[in-house]
Amino acid sequence: MKQSYTPVEPPRSDIDALPGPTLVEFGTNWCGHCKAAQPLLAEALADQPDLRHFKVEDGSGRPLGRSFGVKLWPTLVFLKDGKEVGRVVRPGNADAIRQELARVTSA
Repeated sequence: MKQSYTPVEPPRSDIDALPGPTLVEFGTNWCGHCKAAQPLLAEALADQPDLRHFKVEDGSGRPLGRSFGVKLWPTLVFLKDGKEVGRVVRPGNADAIRQELARVTSA
C-alpha cells in the first residue's frame, strides 16, 4: 500500500475512464484523521492486491477533490468502471471500508 499522498493528481477524465474497481483516497500527509485511517485501510485492503488505489493530496483549489465534492479527510471514493458506487468519510473501522470494497469488487 502506498504510504503518502501524491501532490500530482490525475485529471478527472483519466479517473472516469479507468476500467474495473478503483479506490481514490483524498487526504494529506499531515492530517491526523488520515494518519489514523491508514491501519484500517491496510487491514481492509490486505486481501485486495489487484485493487487500483490512488492516494491524492487534497486541499483548497485542487480540481480532482472538488470534482468529487470532498469536504473532509480522508474521503475514500470507490469507483467501478469510472463511476462512483460508494464513499466512506473518516472511516472508524475496517468493516466500513470492506463493505464499500465489496460493492466495487463484486461481479
